[in-house]
Amino acid sequence: MSSPATAPPAPPNLKRIVAASLIGTTVEWYDFFLYGSAAALVFNKLFFPGSDPLVGTLLSFLTYAVGFAARPLGALVFGHYGDRLGRKKLLVLSLLLMGGATFAIGLLPTHATVGSAAPVLLTVLRLVQGFALGGEWGGAVLLVSEHGDARRRGFWASWPQTGAPAGQLLATGVLSLLTAVLSDAAFVSWGWRIPFLLSGVLVVVGLWIRLSVDESPVFRQALAQAEARKAVPSEEAEQLPLVSVLRHHWRDVLVAMGARMAENISYYVITAFILVYATTSAGVSKQTALNAVLIASAVHFAVIPAWGALSDRVGRRPVYLLGAVGIGLWMFPFFSLVDTGTFGSLVLAVTVGLILHGAMYAPQAAFFSEMFATRMRYSGASIGAQFASVAAGAPAPLIATALLADYDSSTPIALYVIAAALLTVVAVGVAKETRHRDLTDCHPADGDATGGGPGVGAEHPQTPATDARAV
Repeated sequence: MSSPATAPPAPPNLKRIVAASLIGTTVEWYDFFLYGSAAALVFNKLFFPGSDPLVGTLLSFLTYAVGFAARPLGALVFGHYGDRLGRKKLLVLSLLLMGGATFAIGLLPTHATVGSAAPVLLTVLRLVQGFALGGEWGGAVLLVSEHGDARRRGFWASWPQTGAPAGQLLATGVLSLLTAVLSDAAFVSWGWRIPFLLSGVLVVVGLWIRLSVDESPVFRQALAQAEARKAVPSEEAEQLPLVSVLRHHWRDVLVAMGARMAENISYYVITAFILVYATTSAGVSKQTALNAVLIASAVHFAVIPAWGALSDRVGRRPVYLLGAVGIGLWMFPFFSLVDTGTFGSLVLAVTVGLILHGAMYAPQAAFFSEMFATRMRYSGASIGAQFASVAAGAPAPLIATALLADYDSSTPIALYVIAAALLTVVAVGVAKETRHRDLTDCHPADGDATGGGPGVGAEHPQTPATDARAV
C-alpha cells in the first residue's frame, strides 16, 4: 500500500534518479579501477623500483588492497549519516572525495623524485578512495530502490550496478588508447597521469547531475515518523543505525557478506589479475589484454540490466545462485582459454566470466536493499557489502599473484575462486527470497532474511500509517 508520499514518481523523474546514481557510480568506479589497472601496469616501476618485477607487482597490488581496508570505515560513517541525514547529501560527499583523491594521484611525484615518500602518499590517497567508495555503493542503489516501482525494482536498481563495468570500460578504454598511441617510455614517464587528471572533468559532470535529484521519498517518510516519535514521551529513543543493524539484522549482514565472496573475488581475478597473468604467463601483450577486458566490460554493462529484470520475474536468489555456480564451473575453462594466448580466446574467457558475474552483481542491489529497514538500510547494506570486500576483493589480486609466483600454475587460482563460489552458494541458499518486499513496510523485529519469523521475504500486514515502527 502506498501513501501519496511514497507513490512511485513519474518515469522521467525515475530515469533522472537512475542517471544520477549511474553517473556517480561510473565516476567512482572509473577512479577505483583506473588505480587497479595502473597498479598492474606501471605503479610497480614508478613507486617500487629496484624490486623483482613480480615482487614489484605484489607491492603495487598491496597498495591496491589498502583501499579496500578503508571501505568498511566508509560504510560505517556514510551509512550512519546516510540513515540520519539522507542519501543524497552523502552521495555528493563521496563523489567529491573520490574524485579529489584520484585527481591528486595524477599529480603525485614518483619514487625517483621524492623517494620513499612517493608510495606513502600513494597509499594515503588510496585510503581516501576506499573510504569514499565504501559509502558510495549503498547510497546509490538505495536512492534508486527507494524511488522506483517495486514490481521492477531489480531492473531499476541494477542500473547503478552498471557503473562498475562502465567505469571499467572508461578506465580500460583510456589506458588502452594511451598505450596504443604512446611509446612505453612516454606512457611510463607521463602518459599514465592523463586518465587520473581526466577524473576532474567527470566529477564536475557527476556533481551537476547528482545535485539535481530529490531525496528518497521512503527516507523522508521514515525521517518524519522518527521525528514524530521523539515528541511522544512514552516512546523509546531511536537506536543508532549500527546498533539496530547488529540487533535486528546481523544474520542479513552475514548473508550479504557471504553473497559477495564469489562476486567480489571473481571480478577482480577476471579484470585486474588477468592483466598480470595474461602478460606474464600467457605471453599476451599489454595492449591485447586491455582490449579483451574492454570488450568484455561492454558486454558486462549490457547484461546487468537483463539479469536485474530476470530477478524481478523469478526472484533474486535463483539468479544469484546461477551466477555463483556458473562462475565456479567456468574457472578452469577460463584459464585454459587464456593460456592459448590468442585474442579471441582471451575475449571469450573474460566475457563469459563477466556475464556470469553479472548474474550475481545485478540482483545484488535490490537483494541487499530489501533485507534492511529504512532507518538502518544504508548502514546494513553498506556494512554487509563493504566488510566482505576486505576478505574478498581486497586480497584477491594479491592472493592470485602470490599463488602464481609460488606454483607457476593457474590451478590454485581456479580453486581459490571455486571455494569462494561454494561459500556464496551456501550464503544465498540459506537466505529467504526478498523479491516481494515492500521497502516502506519493513518491521525489523519480525526476523531476518535467514529465518526466524516472517523475515525479509514476507509481506507484513501493517502499512506505514498503522505501524510507525515499520520503518
